[in-house]
Amino acid sequence: MTATMHGKRAGLLAAAVAAALAATVAGPAAAAPAPDVHFVAHLDMADGQRPENITLEPDGSAGVTFAFSRQVARITPDGRVHVLATLPAPPADASTPALTSPFLGGIVRAQDGTLYFLYATGSSDLTGLWRLRPGGTPERISAFPADGLPNGLALDSRSGLLYAADSVLGTVWRVPTSGGTPGKWATGPELESTGFLGANGIKIHNGAAWVSNLDKGTVLRIPITAEGTAGPVETKATDLVNIDDIAFTGAGDTLLAAINADNEVALVRPNGTHTVVLTATDGLENPTSLAVRGVTAYIANGAYFTNEDPNLLAVRITGDK
Repeated sequence: MTATMHGKRAGLLAAAVAAALAATVAGPAAAAPAPDVHFVAHLDMADGQRPENITLEPDGSAGVTFAFSRQVARITPDGRVHVLATLPAPPADASTPALTSPFLGGIVRAQDGTLYFLYATGSSDLTGLWRLRPGGTPERISAFPADGLPNGLALDSRSGLLYAADSVLGTVWRVPTSGGTPGKWATGPELESTGFLGANGIKIHNGAAWVSNLDKGTVLRIPITAEGTAGPVETKATDLVNIDDIAFTGAGDTLLAAINADNEVALVRPNGTHTVVLTATDGLENPTSLAVRGVTAYIANGAYFTNEDPNLLAVRITGDK
């Protein structure tokens, strides 16, 4: 990158993402990030440490799912990885829709420290919503259709309800934290795929479920009505093909979007326009998910296509929130 190009990108970055709040942890060789972005951890690809989704803990640790090693882990602020649980392997003849391999997807943390996460295997005995209480063992508390791919997961802490985006069935499922049969909360063409994955990331924000659609490159807003039903689907942003997860930068509707295959993070404004603020030069390796706490955004990188350096990055958010 030339000095001129670097200066332009650094100026853009300063408007949205700047001054890292996490120290770099020694790890395998990787592209040097810009001064504004620091690694929290380099992860061990040989051990299957490819983070798919992330949730934050009060002490600054991150709870993550390692998609294809079937593991839930904690990454501490100093970059250490602790595996909390490994989920059962599916039957030998099982094939996960769209992905073939078993897939551990979205993860959220309740205030009492309980972790909830989604597991898809193509088998009816394992696919669904799982729970891991502190010091406990993982247990499935809600069975999801085996022909689907439950992916993104969001918790509405006010209602105690969990919302799951199904990338194959084009559905948002809803289930209480106590478990039980999932309800089909939202469907529609906006959530469907065009050949690979549709509804993907999901967040509950300002009275609505916000959902990304990977194939269609859209960010959708689905109001939660006073009765708890799904309102009409609104398309809030377009032209974000390969979008994976999203995270809001503050109380407003500005959000960050992980553009997985393109090694980008985009800042998406409330009017739907977007700007790329991070790239592979900053250490992105197929970003899969994001989480924001205060002025810090954490970005998990699965390195699914680069096959080089799965990692966790931290950046500081400034500007429009």
